[in-house]
Amino acid sequence: MNRIEKPLEQWREELPDESFQVCRLAATERPFTGRYHATKTPGVYHCICCDTPLFDSRAKFDSGCGWPSYFAPIDPQAITEREDLSHGMRRVEVLCARCAAHLGHVFEDGPAPTGLRYCINSVALRLVPREE
Repeated sequence: MNRIEKPLEQWREELPDESFQVCRLAATERPFTGRYHATKTPGVYHCICCDTPLFDSRAKFDSGCGWPSYFAPIDPQAITEREDLSHGMRRVEVLCARCAAHLGHVFEDGPAPTGLRYCINSVALRLVPREE
């Protein structure tokens, strides 16, 4: 996978402000406000920054947490994870492997088959609908 690196100012110019704040500065959108929180449209969720396919709607579930949740990425190599000790908590941050965009966090309280809950900010994603 070809890595994408750009200066912060270029990302600021290319992204909507809320996407820039979340993806490039690791902010978080308010729960239950994201456009994909309750979406049931079949398709593939891509990184808003670099268009890498990240999550399939077939892995999406309603976790009740207020953000779109998935039990697995499309390809484990499409994301990277790193320890996040911000806000006095110990969490695992999820980033796009191609452009290092902050996507959200992963928790070990999801459904089968993985037991994982990828809690992802809507503004970090772009849904490409699929006809089923």
